[in-house]
Amino acid sequence: MSQQPVQTVSGKLILLIKAGYWLALLIIATMVAASFVLLQQTMATQQHNNTLLDIVGTQKTLSQRIVFLASATGAASRDKQPALVSALKQATAEFETNYDLLLKQTGADPQSPAKLDPKSIESVLFAKPFHLDYFSVGLIANGDRLISALESQLNLGNDGYKGGAERVNLDASVANATLSGYAALGQRISADADERSEKLLTLHRTLFYATLGVILLVALFIFRPMSNAILRKTRELVDARNSMAFIAVHDGLTGLHNRTFLTDHFDTLIKGAHRRRERLAVVQLDLDRFKQINDTLGHAAGDYVLVVTAQRMRDSCRASDLCARLGGDEFVMILNGAGSTEDINMLARRILAHINEPIVFQGTTILPGASGGIAVYPIDADNAQDLLVHADLALYSAKKMGGGNFSFFSEELRRELDYRKQLEHDIKVAISERAFQVYFQPQVSLTDGTISGIEALVRWNHHERGMISPGEFIPVAEKCGFMPEIGRIVISKAINEAAEWNRAGIAFGRLAVNVSGTELREHDFDAFLFETLEKAGLPPQKLSLEIVESVILDDEKTGIAAKLRHIRAAGVHLELDDFGTGYASLSHVNPNEIDRLKIDRRFVQNIHENGDNSKIVRAITELARGLGISIVAEGAETEAELDSLMAIGCDQVQGYSIAFPMPQDKALEWLTARMPKKAKLRVLQGSLA
Repeated sequence: MSQQPVQTVSGKLILLIKAGYWLALLIIATMVAASFVLLQQTMATQQHNNTLLDIVGTQKTLSQRIVFLASATGAASRDKQPALVSALKQATAEFETNYDLLLKQTGADPQSPAKLDPKSIESVLFAKPFHLDYFSVGLIANGDRLISALESQLNLGNDGYKGGAERVNLDASVANATLSGYAALGQRISADADERSEKLLTLHRTLFYATLGVILLVALFIFRPMSNAILRKTRELVDARNSMAFIAVHDGLTGLHNRTFLTDHFDTLIKGAHRRRERLAVVQLDLDRFKQINDTLGHAAGDYVLVVTAQRMRDSCRASDLCARLGGDEFVMILNGAGSTEDINMLARRILAHINEPIVFQGTTILPGASGGIAVYPIDADNAQDLLVHADLALYSAKKMGGGNFSFFSEELRRELDYRKQLEHDIKVAISERAFQVYFQPQVSLTDGTISGIEALVRWNHHERGMISPGEFIPVAEKCGFMPEIGRIVISKAINEAAEWNRAGIAFGRLAVNVSGTELREHDFDAFLFETLEKAGLPPQKLSLEIVESVILDDEKTGIAAKLRHIRAAGVHLELDDFGTGYASLSHVNPNEIDRLKIDRRFVQNIHENGDNSKIVRAITELARGLGISIVAEGAETEAELDSLMAIGCDQVQGYSIAFPMPQDKALEWLTARMPKKAKLRVLQGSLA
């Protein structure tokens, strides 16, 4: 899954979790708020009922007090009556005030149909059998009249009452009826309060259970899916982390441990072998024909061969041994407790025999052919780095012997290693000093003898060891990654020299320089090439890049094809070097991509005696002629070979029979000597008449 969909899914999950969380929180908050409102309402209702009951109780007491004070005032002596009248007046006024408050608190309406309901407060106040409103008002009125009459009798400043004394007596029946009414009203208020409280409690209970139900539903349908999703994603993250940890130390194709794991754990294996006083064998393996498999059968076949080889390695070793893939078709086996040299020898033979068994891929039988190099701890080295280097050197020795076998590291190889290390150091120094020289070898036409081109070749004249062969230092430079730097030194010097020839009017055809895939993979190679041509003043059309067939086959993976098209579009020519020795498809021999083919020297040597070589060169020549691509044969060393090439129709040649590679001053002399001579004008003496 790509990064963008993963981020989208994660974003949606986070949004869902947030939405579920806030929804659940809102629902629970709503239920809690409703429960709180009901509780507040219940408390307010209870407080209201208590207030009403207090008023009712007070009214019952006041009604009896009014009757008692009225009776006591009539029986008391004249000197005590004023105080009793004042108390009666206060009690009557308080009774009236409380009654008004009672009507206000209950909201009773004499016109309400509720008075017909025997269970209502209005029924007690305004209907049979209590008529509390009637008796309360009557008690208040009788009390006011009695108070007014008594004040008039006692000359207390009130002359408002003119009626007779018989009309002002309080009727006990009114007081008793009032008392009964208030008792009934208290019961009715208590009954209503209990009924309302029961309803509120029932509603509160329902709300409580509903809240529990909502919490349960939230847990089941929101938090449970959320927790499951979080748990699932957590497991996915753990799996991804474990997968990343596995990938970090394992090869993605074969499942073997990778170079990183080997580097991190090799020292631990060595310490264990040292502690146990055991030998440890490092077997470095390499497939002899892996490139051929890739080129002829495709990368799918190559990958299948690597997977099968890895499985065979696992099958051949013990659980305590370590198998790793360094990259490409390079493998390493670390054998713990390797035993004696003979034991290692037998084990290595068994491993190689198993790996070298035929592999069937889509009906095709493949013979990969593996070679091995062996270094033993502590005999050959006592550290991981040296053991790997020595095993690699032994592997190189096994390959030089023809492959399909293995070789132990030896003192002779150690001397070669020391020489190679010194050579690596000297190459670094030569690069820093730009000590590499350029030699030039011309290419000529057999038909008219004209110069069609000149190839630039690298040479190294060591200050102590003299001239070192390219076949000796170039493989070391390639393995150490020095070739891009060496290549740029050669290209710069060759282009500058060719630019001088071009400005001097010396004909050299085209300058051909060899370019490796490593150089072309440099991201700024084309920029470097164009900048060098511009600074030197050499037209791009005067330059050819020689590439081998393997570079074309690697185009798809490295992007070299696009870079070559860019370079060719600028006018630089492209030549396919060593044609016939690789495995390039004929689809790559395209006049839109290649300007010239170079026939490898192995087909040219003794061509006059070898009929097969003659047929191959003839076929290549006719192919190139049919496609409109020029051709040059390299390695022509004798007159007989030149005659055979001429008879076949291969016109352009390069080889020792034409000229040896020469330093720039000798090349300049050679080119100058073969320049066409200009006609000299001779002035005649005497009269022209």
